[in-house]
Amino acid sequence: MTSTQVHTSRREELGQFLKACRARIGPEEVGLPPGVRRRTSGLRREEVALLAGVGVTWYTWLEQGRPINASAQVLDAVARTLRMDHPEREHLYRLAELTPSRLPSSVEVVPDTVREVLRALDPLPATVVNGRFDILESNAAQVDLFWEWHSLPCLHKNLLWCCVTEPKARRMLLNYDEEVPHMVARMRAEYGRHVGDPAWEEDIRRLSALCPEFAELWARHEVAEPQLRVREFQHPRVGRMNFRLTELAVSEVPGLRIQVSTPDDASTWALLPGTRRPS
Repeated sequence: MTSTQVHTSRREELGQFLKACRARIGPEEVGLPPGVRRRTSGLRREEVALLAGVGVTWYTWLEQGRPINASAQVLDAVARTLRMDHPEREHLYRLAELTPSRLPSSVEVVPDTVREVLRALDPLPATVVNGRFDILESNAAQVDLFWEWHSLPCLHKNLLWCCVTEPKARRMLLNYDEEVPHMVARMRAEYGRHVGDPAWEEDIRRLSALCPEFAELWARHEVAEPQLRVREFQHPRVGRMNFRLTELAVSEVPGLRIQVSTPDDASTWALLPGTRRPS
C-alpha cells in the first residue's frame, strides 16, 4: 500500500469513527430539542459543528475523509462535543495524524530478558502479546491453564481469535460479553497506529468475514485503553476461577505487552496448582 493510500485509509477511518461517536449522542443530551424528522439517531453534522464552534463545511469534509488540516485546538473542541474519553481522544489524534505513528516492526522478537521475566512469574500465568493480541510467548503456567481451551485446532495463536472462533469460549470465559468487546475496543485503539498496514488490514478482513460478531463489534468504532480487568474462567477440571489481568509494557519493543493473570480470590489461588499438566 502506497503512502497516499495509507493516508486515504486513515482519513476514511477517521470519518467512520466520528460518525460512530456522533450517532451515540442524543440531541437532548447536549441541550438541543429532539425534533420530529430525524432519519437517524444521534446528532446531525451541523449540530456537532455548531456545538464545537467550527464550520459546517469543514466538519462535513472531515467526516467525508477529505484531505484537510485539523489543529489540536479544533479537534479538542470536536472531542469535547462528542464526549470522548481519554482513549477515544488519543485514537482521534492518531487518525488525524497529530501524533507520530510508530513504524511497524517487520518481525516482533521477544527479548531473552522478557522470556526470563515470564519464567520468573510462574506459577502466575503470563503471556506476551502485540496490539493485535498475537501470542508471541507464554510461560508454562499460561500454557497449562489454557491447554484444554480448544475443541478446534489452534491455528492463529491469537487471544482474540481464540475467543471469537472457539465454540467453547462462551462456556469457559464466563464474562465473555464484557471481555470480548473490550478486547476489540483495545485492538481498534491500537489500529489507529497501523491503518494501512497490510498485516493488520488482512487480519481484520479475515476475522470479519469469518466471525459476524467480530464484524459487528469492529463496526462500533469503540476504543479503550489498558485497565485492570477481572476475567471469570470456568476451568474444565477444577471449576470456576477468577483472575485479575494486569498488563506490563515491554520497553525494549514498543507495542508488546506482558499479560499477567493473578488469582482474584483465595479459592482461585487454591485451585491454581490443579491446572498444571502432569509432567
